Amino acid sequence: MTLAAGAPPIPAGLTHDDLRRIYYYLRLTRALETRLTNLYRQGKVIGGLYSSLGQEGESVASAFALERRDILSPLIRNLGSMLVKGARPVDVLRQYMAKAASPTAGREMNIHFNDLNLGYLGQISHLGDMVPVMAGIALSFRMRGEDRVGLVYVGDGATSTGTFHEGVNFAAVMRVPLVVMVEHNGYAYSTPTRRQAAVERLADKALAYGIPGITVDGNDVLAVYEVTKSAVERARSGGGVSLIEAVTYRRRGHAQHDDQRYQSPEEVARWETNDPVDRYLQRVTGAGWIGETDVAEIDAQVEVELDAAVADCEREPLPEPETALTGVFVRPATAPALWFRGLDG
Repeated sequence: MTLAAGAPPIPAGLTHDDLRRIYYYLRLTRALETRLTNLYRQGKVIGGLYSSLGQEGESVASAFALERRDILSPLIRNLGSMLVKGARPVDVLRQYMAKAASPTAGREMNIHFNDLNLGYLGQISHLGDMVPVMAGIALSFRMRGEDRVGLVYVGDGATSTGTFHEGVNFAAVMRVPLVVMVEHNGYAYSTPTRRQAAVERLADKALAYGIPGITVDGNDVLAVYEVTKSAVERARSGGGVSLIEAVTYRRRGHAQHDDQRYQSPEEVARWETNDPVDRYLQRVTGAGWIGETDVAEIDAQVEVELDAAVADCEREPLPEPETALTGVFVRPATAPALWFRGLDG
């Protein structure tokens, strides 16, 4: 596509097609979570439902800065990152609805699943625990001489944990190709950042490890992309670890059942005016980089894809009870009752 006359150059080496794809993933993330909310209210989601409303921008932008061969470790609010890496909406729906065809065969919920071929490693729920895991994975890249980078997401609360310290310190000393993305969304569940960290900028914690610490507006999609791309290139070239603090906001509670009583309505409303999807659209359309036709086409495409994914998922069965022990023990339990009698002698 030829840019509109007088349009400024697209930043950070991105193209028109890149900007379309970024918008597609932003819209897909938000629309998929909206569908999941509706399904939750209908009683069709098993377990909790977690929303990234207000944080989609930094998830999509940071993942978009990776190469196909790189690996990321998402948290419960990084659905957008997984979609960028190739996760399918139907598999996310299957997970939340505990369907037999889900990636974990109904054993796990939400986005607790892996696909290392696509490049995402499911999280350990405990705060900060994926930092040492990803430090080890990134070290393996270096030891095998592979041109690959790891990206690990943590929340502001995780930066106060021992595993975060151990993982970042190890990664820094070993100079592994890793980017640590701290999502500073204001709350660790219900605890505001000011009550669990004395520093104003979480990026300042990088000073203790001798690595770069960068603070970026997490609701500015292109700014997050640029900062992450730079950190990824630094890691790939042997420069070691970088810590990025993306300042954003969680406009829903910790999960769907959380009534958000610790967040004032005024605070939520104020951040709603700083919506990352709206800001991105205003930037790219206002500059003439993508047009209203592009936006309409992508919106329609997302709705068609999600209509099909929801319809497929709702038709699918739950797991059969006798499959509950398959894959849990070393020997698959194809006949649980007989097998347990055998163990008893």
